[in-house]
Amino acid sequence: MPFALTAGGFTFLLAVIWGRPFIEMMRRLRLGKQIRIEGPESHMTKMGTPAMGGILIVGWVVLITIIVNIVALVQTIEIARSIIIPLGVMVAYAILGGIDDYQGIRQKPGVGMLARTKIWFQLGIALAAALTIYFVVNDGHGYMALPTVPYLIDIGPLYIPIAVIVIAGSANAMNFTDGLDGLAGLIAATCFVAYGIVAAMQDQQFLITFSFVTVGACFAFLWYNAHPAQMFMGDVASQPLGGALGVVALLTNQWFILPIIAIIPLATLVSVVLQVSSAVLSRRFLGRDIRPFKMSPLHNHFVLLGWSETQIVQRWWLIGLTGAMIGMALALI
Repeated sequence: MPFALTAGGFTFLLAVIWGRPFIEMMRRLRLGKQIRIEGPESHMTKMGTPAMGGILIVGWVVLITIIVNIVALVQTIEIARSIIIPLGVMVAYAILGGIDDYQGIRQKPGVGMLARTKIWFQLGIALAAALTIYFVVNDGHGYMALPTVPYLIDIGPLYIPIAVIVIAGSANAMNFTDGLDGLAGLIAATCFVAYGIVAAMQDQQFLITFSFVTVGACFAFLWYNAHPAQMFMGDVASQPLGGALGVVALLTNQWFILPIIAIIPLATLVSVVLQVSSAVLSRRFLGRDIRPFKMSPLHNHFVLLGWSETQIVQRWWLIGLTGAMIGMALALI
């Protein structure tokens, strides 16, 4: 734990130092945010803010993780299950998210990659990770830890589709959460702190280090993403953070409590699903458009209710922190 916390702090310092030059580089390359037409009107003032700032997170997480584990990469196979899988998922989703961001800025302003195209790539990445965890890490077992149960439960091959849902669902949930200044970075950091502590309970040193290096990178990003944001995260980091979080939850076998620890991303994802499905079904069967929220994702609903961005972010973080505390408590019993 001391080493992991030190690595996280070191990551924060390096990323903060390089954050300003990175923002200037994005401005020179004109990688500015294109606000969706259907987004809240108050967000139009953010037009042109550098939008691929998540590279700062992913880049430093990958670099520091490789550096601090370089000896283990050569000496032991344990690194394969503890670092290569979450790191590989993070890089894969970062590439996918980067393409989506670039299309949304240059090729299809404000739109990006089509959802029906993106979901297949997301599921493919998640399936590769799920198969690797099931067959390589767990030796053909599908382990699940449950609160108050003193042993791991093996759910067999059913683990694979569930793991795919956990990874791809987490990637999309964190992606939808990225909508207000500081929100996604703060929530992601809280979730990784929780799972870093869970990994510490299990003495999974590599996962502890990965989790807290990610926390340090998120904190450095938040230095520049706090309201009013100087750069946005973009899909290049929101998808990787969510996907890697799902992998870490699976590797600790504590994925059952992920919906509690990641309660804000889950609620955000559910709000989008409810909004879209309600609109489609009501138009088909009732002939009129009925939606449960003024706008989705959930935070936009409260923006239109008159809440300030700062209020929403702070209150969402308090809820997320409470969920993380309850989740860690459940992991102990």
